[in-house]
Amino acid sequence: MWKFLISVIALTAAALAQQHSYTAADIEAGARLYASACGSCHGAGGDNIPGVNFAKALFKTAKSDEDLNRIIRNGVPQGGMPPSSFSEMQAATIVAYLRSMTGPAVAVGGSDRANPSPAGDAERGRAIVEGKGNCLSCHRISGKGGQSAPDLTAVAAPGRGRPQGRVLMERLERALLEPSAEIPVEFRSYRVVTRDGRTITGRLLNQDTFTVQLRDSNERLASFSKSDLREFGFVSSPMPSYRDKLTAQELADVVSYLATLKGQANR
Repeated sequence: MWKFLISVIALTAAALAQQHSYTAADIEAGARLYASACGSCHGAGGDNIPGVNFAKALFKTAKSDEDLNRIIRNGVPQGGMPPSSFSEMQAATIVAYLRSMTGPAVAVGGSDRANPSPAGDAERGRAIVEGKGNCLSCHRISGKGGQSAPDLTAVAAPGRGRPQGRVLMERLERALLEPSAEIPVEFRSYRVVTRDGRTITGRLLNQDTFTVQLRDSNERLASFSKSDLREFGFVSSPMPSYRDKLTAQELADVVSYLATLKGQANR
C-alpha cells in the first residue's frame, strides 16, 4: 500500500465546487480507493497529517483539480509522497471524493446522492432511536440500552482520524442503510451450531484451538468446545437495513440525532 501524503494548497469548498461536476458514481469509486490507499495515513476524516484537513479543504500547493490529479499520480518526492499506480481516471475519482468531503454535495445523476436529503431534526431522531427504530435493544447510549452492538454514546465525538461534518453524516447514513458494509471486528456476529442442532448467535469474546466463548443475544456468556460443534464462524450483521423501514425524513432525523452524540461511551 502506497503512502498517500497529498500536499495541496488551501482551497475553499466553494472554489473547488466551481471547477467540475462529478457524478455520485465518481465519488463512491473515489471513496473506495481512498479507504484502501489513503485512510491508513490520512485517517477517515482526512485530518491525520499535520497541516492537511480534507474536510476543511485545507491543503498546501495545488491550485486546481488538475493539480490534485497530477499530485495523486506523480507524488511529491520532497514531501515524502511517492508516485502511485493510479490512472488519471482513478485519480479523478479520488479528487471527486476529496471534494465531497467539504460543503454541499456536487454529484450529478446516477444515484440517490444526487437528491439532497431533507434537513433532519435531532429531537425527532431521538424519539425514533428510542421507539420505532428499536435501536436500544442492541445499542447503548449514555448507559441505556443493550450491549450486543457498538456503544453510540460518542459515535460523533471528534478526534484524530475520525470523520466530521458531511463525511460523518454520510457514514452514519450508510450504517443505517448498509449495516453489514463496515462492522468493527469486536462487534461482528458469530454463530455456532451444536451437534444436537442448537444454534446460538452472539458476539465473539474469544476463541482458541479448542474452544469458543461468546456473549449471546440475551447477554449471557457461553463457552463451547469446538469438538461439540457442527459449525461455527462469523455471519452478516443482525442489524436490519432501515432503507425500507424509515422515510427519507425519518432517516435524516436519526442521522441528525446520532451526529449530536459526542459524549464518553460507557463500556
